Amino acid sequence: MSQKPKKKDLLTSRRTLLKSAGLGGAALLLGCGNGEEASSEGDQGVARTARTLKMVTTWPKNFPGVGTGAERLAERVDDLSEGLIKIKVYAAGELVPALSVFDAVSEGKADMYHGAEYYWQGKSKAFNFFAAVPFGMTAAELNAWIYFDGGQALWDELAAGFNVKPFMGGNTGVQMGGWFRSEINTLDDLKGLRIRIPGLGGEVYRRLGATPVTKAGGEIFLALSQGNIDAAEWIGPWNDLAFGFQEIAKYYYTGIHEPGTCLSLGLNLDLWNSFSDWEKAIFRNAANAENNVMKAEYDANNARALTALINDHGVKLRTFSDEILLAMKRVALEVLEEIAAEDELTGRVYESYKASLARTSYWSEISEHSYARARGLGDV
Repeated sequence: MSQKPKKKDLLTSRRTLLKSAGLGGAALLLGCGNGEEASSEGDQGVARTARTLKMVTTWPKNFPGVGTGAERLAERVDDLSEGLIKIKVYAAGELVPALSVFDAVSEGKADMYHGAEYYWQGKSKAFNFFAAVPFGMTAAELNAWIYFDGGQALWDELAAGFNVKPFMGGNTGVQMGGWFRSEINTLDDLKGLRIRIPGLGGEVYRRLGATPVTKAGGEIFLALSQGNIDAAEWIGPWNDLAFGFQEIAKYYYTGIHEPGTCLSLGLNLDLWNSFSDWEKAIFRNAANAENNVMKAEYDANNARALTALINDHGVKLRTFSDEILLAMKRVALEVLEEIAAEDELTGRVYESYKASLARTSYWSEISEHSYARARGLGDV
């Protein structure tokens, strides 16, 4: 489990934020039905009201990475507001079930959620593009689209239809393909396979003959151990090791279904609209910081955990055959084209995503992929 950062180590200080925003005396206007705790005066002597807000998450309590990242994001808000904005974080099931957090925030029963947008694909398939899609954007490419290439405006438009204001609030990087009791050598091996996998990755498996199942993280181990599912993907080595999947299945496959999974901070839109510019800057910067820090945390810990899984637990690392990968890619593109045709907004999201990916993936090939190949040459 990761250690919580000391306040002096946080990426953005309140005073730096206020100086850049030029909003040191703005009044706090927090609401959403929460009781007043205290009042203070800002830098210009303006009264500010302190509130306690509720964050509901889709993650198990204190779970490394995604769970502790939500806690860390809440701490940043506390630090930047000098304690005036307190966020109480609720793990999955503590206040609402894991997959009900979006509705809770939309309806104003909670103030914000931390989760993954593909969990809401039943409301609109377009949400998948703001989490992960098979053969889609890496974390760096997704950042480029959301921050600088039109993605945030489309996400805002989509989520506003459900009374939510969204932000990127973390990223796990490339996720693993999952845990299997036996090797997957051909497409026939997928037929009839019951696998826990959410989002569009699950639809790809379904079209190749498998049966995808959506389960919250805390339910996966029991389902796999009892034989209710035959295989499962969760996140990656760090989290998978913590869940103990290596005790049940030994074949661990690399993945293509979530190449850079964004975790989101979603706020009740009425609450967001009540915020001053100063408050909005606090939440925006806290989310941006966690989006960066979580990815680095996953990269460091996944590397250590993968080594432990292989060396200490006898896990067999595998990659799907080219036959399987090409079939997955063909089906994934079919799925994306189909959902893009479902409604006008999803179509616009897809076209923007596709155009941005074409640009950034070309640069990725020229820059990082070319360098990685050069670095791996020979035993110098």
